[in-house]
Amino acid sequence: MDFEPTLLRAFVAVKEAGSFTRAARRLNLTQSAVSHQIRRLEEQVGRPLLYRTTRSVTLTEDGSDFFRCAEQILLSLDALNRRFQASPVSGVVRFGVPENFIGDRLPTLLCQFARAYPAVQLDVNVSMSIDLGMMVKACDLDLAVVLTLPEAANGKVLKETRFVWVAADTFEVKPGAPLPLAFIPAPCLNRKVGVEALDRTSIDWHVVFTSASMKGMSAAVLSGLAMTVMTVDDVEPGMKIFDGQYGLPPLPKAVFTLIWSDEQQTPATREFGRLVLDMPDQAAAIKKILKVAS
Repeated sequence: MDFEPTLLRAFVAVKEAGSFTRAARRLNLTQSAVSHQIRRLEEQVGRPLLYRTTRSVTLTEDGSDFFRCAEQILLSLDALNRRFQASPVSGVVRFGVPENFIGDRLPTLLCQFARAYPAVQLDVNVSMSIDLGMMVKACDLDLAVVLTLPEAANGKVLKETRFVWVAADTFEVKPGAPLPLAFIPAPCLNRKVGVEALDRTSIDWHVVFTSASMKGMSAAVLSGLAMTVMTVDDVEPGMKIFDGQYGLPPLPKAVFTLIWSDEQQTPATREFGRLVLDMPDQAAAIKKILKVAS
C-alpha cells in the first residue's frame, strides 16, 4: 500500500507534540483536520496506531513500529527534496587552491557544492599561493586559499601550520660539502622562508633541484638528492624533519587563509566560501597541527 506523506507527517506531528491540538498548531491546520488525517491513516493500516485519552495521546505497539518507519520515510523524502529542488543560486565560482591544500577534504567539498547548487559552474585553479593571491587582487579569481605568514594574513584562517626542514630518512651530507637544497622556483613562500633563514647563517648551501610541483619536490627529497622546506603537514612517509641539524635555523609558523575579491562577491561565491569555512574536520585539523607545532 502507498502512504500519503501528508498523513505520515500528521501522525509524526501528533506523536512528537503529544496531542492533536499542539500537532495542529505545528502543521498550521485545524484539530479536526488532523484527527481526520489520523483516522484515514489508521483505516489504511487496518489497526489503531494511537491510544487517545482526554489528557494524552500515546502510541500503540503497532504505532511504535509504524512511527519508526514513517520517520525514516519522511527523512528520505526531505533529503530528496533538498537534493533536487531548483536552486536560486547560479553563475560561476572561480576558486584557487594551492596543491598542498587539496588533501582528502577538497574533493568532498566540491562534490557537496555541485550537488547543492547544480546551476553553478565551478572553475578550480590549482597553483602556487602567491600566484593565487595576485589573481584574486586582479579579479581573475573570486576566492582562493593561500599559504602565508601569520603577520601577512588578510583573510579567514582555515588552518595553522609551520615550516620545517625536510629530507629523506637516509639523507646525509659529507663533512665540508655544501648543503644540497631543492626549491620551487620564485616566487614561492617556502623558498623565500628557507633562503631568508639560511642567509642569516654561515651555512654553505646550493640549489641542486627545482620543480614547479609539490610532487616533483617530494620525489627529489625521497630520492635523498636534497633537503627542502615544507609545511609540517606535508611531510610524507620516508621523510624526516631535520630542524636544528647541520646548524639549520628554526623556521616560522604559517597559515592557510581564505581570501576573496570584494568586487566579485555573488550569492554563489558566498555560499562556496561558507562551505570552505565550514569544512567538517577543520577544527580537528587545526588542533592536530598546533599539537605538532608546540
